[in-house]
Amino acid sequence: MNKQPLKIAIPMAGLGTRLRPHTWSKPKALLHLAGKTVLDHVMDQFQSLPDRYEPEYVFIVGPYQLDQVRGHMQQTYPNTKASYPVQEVMRGQSDALWQAREYLSGPMLMVFADTLVDADFSILNHSTDQAIAWVKEVPDPRRYGVTVVDAAGQVQKLVEKPAGMDNRLAVVGFYYFPSAEDLLSAIQEQMEQNITLKNEFFLADAINIMLARGMGMRAVQVNVWLDAGTPQSLLETNQYLLEHGNDNSAEAAKRSGVAIVPPVFIHPNAVVTDSVVGPYVSLGCECHIEKVVVRNSILDEGTQVKSMVLEDSLLGRDVQVHGQPMKLNLGDNAWAME
Repeated sequence: MNKQPLKIAIPMAGLGTRLRPHTWSKPKALLHLAGKTVLDHVMDQFQSLPDRYEPEYVFIVGPYQLDQVRGHMQQTYPNTKASYPVQEVMRGQSDALWQAREYLSGPMLMVFADTLVDADFSILNHSTDQAIAWVKEVPDPRRYGVTVVDAAGQVQKLVEKPAGMDNRLAVVGFYYFPSAEDLLSAIQEQMEQNITLKNEFFLADAINIMLARGMGMRAVQVNVWLDAGTPQSLLETNQYLLEHGNDNSAEAAKRSGVAIVPPVFIHPNAVVTDSVVGPYVSLGCECHIEKVVVRNSILDEGTQVKSMVLEDSLLGRDVQVHGQPMKLNLGDNAWAME
């Protein structure tokens, strides 16, 4: 069977300022949680794509991210078709897609690199003529972009950070467009008219142009919407993923001298002695913890922690810590001693 190309655009050029100091040394999509990078969890979402599609990934990166993202993809997904256009200046979502325009054609998905949802992409088997916006009902929509839909679930317009509470279906950052060319045409019009918010070109405005031109778009609700864009949300998403298929506590409990409180993920090459681990802990490759009580924390590869209680913490790669009880947020190669 001849498969149809499906472009999957993943903008990830943002600086990740809310996740510093971790994003000083790596893109936020390459931060770890529940035994994988955020990007790996994003890639897992596409397992439900219909077989008739051949995905081609378009990672829109910043200049400093290019080598790390491309290197990770080539090592972890060597047979995956991918391109890496660069967004030199952060001017918004529409601009990111515009920088990738030479790689975008035909049907496409657009997803954010720090958002995880339970979208079932098998519905694309029956949806080739209408665009789709995946949405989730939220208690207070004023922090989000929302969809205004009619009784049939058809999107009438998108509103960024509405003043009122009438429309509670927040867009989660996942879209399907049957024609990338139509989206790029709307983005071009958006730029020509200089339709911006805080000097950025938001995708919602381009979609509103498409809707005004007569494009059909329907809203599809998701039950799970996870974020990995702040330290707190990263820990919360880690908790959810450990509870839903990423827990290896049964294997970890076979280690002697270690008490495991599920759920946890402990890399097989991590060294754990005389410690209590969990709940909600992820230990990366070659972590070494000794005489430690750790809970609700993520420790990246090569990190060493000794003789302390650690909770609600994010530790980057090759961090060294020992001493008194702490709550820490340390980037790569940091150290803290009592």
